Amino acid sequence: MNKIKLWVWCIGLLFVGSLQLKAQESKINKIWFNSPADALAKDRPYVWDSDPEWLKALPIGNGSLGAMVFGDVNQERIQLNEMTLWSGSRDDEADNPDASRHLGKIRELLFQGKYKEATELTVRTQITKGLGSGRANGANLPFGCFQTLGDLRLDFGTKATYDDYYRELDLMTGVSLTRFSQNGVNFIREVFASHPDQAIIIRLTADRPGAINVRLTMDRPERFNTVALKDELRMVGRMDNGKGGDGMRYMARVIPVLDGGQMDSQGESIQINAANAVTLVVAAKTDYKQQYPEFVNPNFEKELEAVVKKATSKAYNKLKSRHVEDFSSFMKRVDFRLGNGLNNVPTNELMFNNQLSSGNQDLYPLYFQYGRYLLLSSSREGGLPTNLQGIWANKIQTPWNGDYHTDINVQMSYWPAEVTNLSETHRPLFDLMASLSIPGKKTAAVQYQMQGWVLHPITNVWGYTSPGESARWGMHVGGGGWIAQHLWEHYAFTQNKAHLNSAYPMLKEACLFYLDWLAEDPKTGKLVSGPSPSPENSFRTSDGYVSQISMGSSHDQQVIFNLFENTLNTIAVLGINDAAFRKRLQTAKDKLARPKIGSDGRLMEWAEEFEEVEPTHRHMSHLFAMYPGNEITLYKTPELANAVQKSLEVRGDSGVGWTFGWKMGLWARLHNGDRALKLLDRQLRPKFDHSSKTSGGGGGTYYNLFNEGPPFQIDGNFGVVAGVAEMLLQSHEEFIELLPALPKSWSDGEVSGLVARGAMEIDMKWEDGILKDAFIKAKYKTPCKIKYNNKFIELKLSPGKRINLKKVLAS
Repeated sequence: MNKIKLWVWCIGLLFVGSLQLKAQESKINKIWFNSPADALAKDRPYVWDSDPEWLKALPIGNGSLGAMVFGDVNQERIQLNEMTLWSGSRDDEADNPDASRHLGKIRELLFQGKYKEATELTVRTQITKGLGSGRANGANLPFGCFQTLGDLRLDFGTKATYDDYYRELDLMTGVSLTRFSQNGVNFIREVFASHPDQAIIIRLTADRPGAINVRLTMDRPERFNTVALKDELRMVGRMDNGKGGDGMRYMARVIPVLDGGQMDSQGESIQINAANAVTLVVAAKTDYKQQYPEFVNPNFEKELEAVVKKATSKAYNKLKSRHVEDFSSFMKRVDFRLGNGLNNVPTNELMFNNQLSSGNQDLYPLYFQYGRYLLLSSSREGGLPTNLQGIWANKIQTPWNGDYHTDINVQMSYWPAEVTNLSETHRPLFDLMASLSIPGKKTAAVQYQMQGWVLHPITNVWGYTSPGESARWGMHVGGGGWIAQHLWEHYAFTQNKAHLNSAYPMLKEACLFYLDWLAEDPKTGKLVSGPSPSPENSFRTSDGYVSQISMGSSHDQQVIFNLFENTLNTIAVLGINDAAFRKRLQTAKDKLARPKIGSDGRLMEWAEEFEEVEPTHRHMSHLFAMYPGNEITLYKTPELANAVQKSLEVRGDSGVGWTFGWKMGLWARLHNGDRALKLLDRQLRPKFDHSSKTSGGGGGTYYNLFNEGPPFQIDGNFGVVAGVAEMLLQSHEEFIELLPALPKSWSDGEVSGLVARGAMEIDMKWEDGILKDAFIKAKYKTPCKIKYNNKFIELKLSPGKRINLKKVLAS
């Protein structure tokens, strides 16, 4: 009998242990806390934002709607965004028809070394005709700004204390959960943004019947009218068009679906009493349509009504299952683990622990998956691309207008799209490019009297393609060529010829602009771009003049080379019969001024060896050819790669948020994983304590893992994800390299589902820094070359067949 009891006790102990282990494992790929956003805000106020709780709230999104979930107990706030909600309107006066007649003189002065005179003439003549982005004077201008939709507020009518508090964001399912006990009742709240049903769903439940009492209100800082109808809360308004009138229309609707209880509409609010459970369906639309030049959808209210009817006709469990099935089908494509981490520490403590001792095996994979989560949540087919804040903004005047910066930021946001198996998220960027190519042709013709389409460093939802209001940064003409790189990269990773066929007209028209734009350097006979800056950087001439404008900056040259090469490859892949254009393009490509090494061994940023005003400048524009480009590589051009490394050493490890992701990618391409990890740790510094020594300097990570620019800027999150992927897998040369930049401290780990160019998925597992297992699966029949630890193997892959690479490498 005693033996039986002992066996029962042992089995019971094992069962309890397995449940505990399962509970711990369930927190993998979850951001979680033991306190709500308001408590965290009181604990450690943020330095950079007037709404500190917002940076502790958890983001959800479906590419059209976004929300920040605070998890507050007695008065919950759900801050809302609708991706197309912009002030402003189309600016027909931005292009400057007088600019082209001064180009020749500016170039002549620059070639003569008269930078002061050339810059002054550029500043006077080569800017937007209007006021551009308006950031300089804070005016309401046609350029407009991405804005908050407003706040849905849930007042539960109590100030009672609570315990057993827990909140999380499940990165695999896209569901935010809050639970706590209050007055002897256990409450659970779930919030998610459904792409299948195009609505935000909020579920309130309790383990005691009739325990839910809540008052619903909705507001925003300006331009709104909220009314409680019989069975819904509705907010409507019109934005400022930047021309002294009304602009975009919007409507937000909240429809409560009750299980028990009563609902009473009270003017501008809805009161719900004694409900067993409540489901809130939140839907919103604007009358914006991504179609130049009208940009108006007159049917938006009918479309919103259809969304509401569809969502409210389904039971909550059906809404949730449809959402989870959709969202997890993307997120679960990639799994990344380091060591035996279980993520069993609250996320804010996880960040502090990593700051104290680098090498946390939980935080790195969590941050990596969070970046993928943010991209999927803010960029879905049918919507706009992720902007400077993704889809989440809590202000009327969002930093930098929440626009699309094309001198690094929007491109960086999509660096992880292909390699981390979220290729579909790229589509909104291509749709934006297609819409911009039309006004871009107008700008090329009016501003420069040239063919093709052009894009400068800032753009918006209204088709703004003109230069900025300051030539010193706004004359950057590389935006079109740089953003066009993504058209080719999408093909390189997917091998989708239908996409490439639709992309070719945009590639060709971008090339046509640069073919007209390039000028022959009278000293070298090479083709150079200008007048333009190396994005946001400055140099000092021999006579002490500080300038930004020159001819043949390395960044322009590299971007144009990349565009020409990708377009020539497109012509070859598609078999396009356009011999005259192909010949012209090849001739120009061969004549382009190429990267040069300076006397100090660094890659030169400008055509001349100017003194740098800021040697540690945040941009690495002149290193584009190494990353995200592939003209410079360790194997193909080792001398130039060495010059890149020397440039990085001088640039140093400081910067703003997105800087770290770019530097990580560059160091990974140089196969220095430990240096890349050092930059990742700088990005992961917790930034929320006034007194903390870690609060100084640019970059860092807020409580909710948003990247600090400062302020919050989402491209930093995305750039780091791409950097981690480059540390684990590279395919930018004529081969795929496994674990090319693995840090020493990442000795044990595994990753599955990463994608290499050629439409191939890679799975890997390593121990003590040595590859133990590796598999490859191709989407199409294709030859490929694999490199690991300086050994190459060549394979011929069949579609869908999973090949054990470790066995092949060992043979």
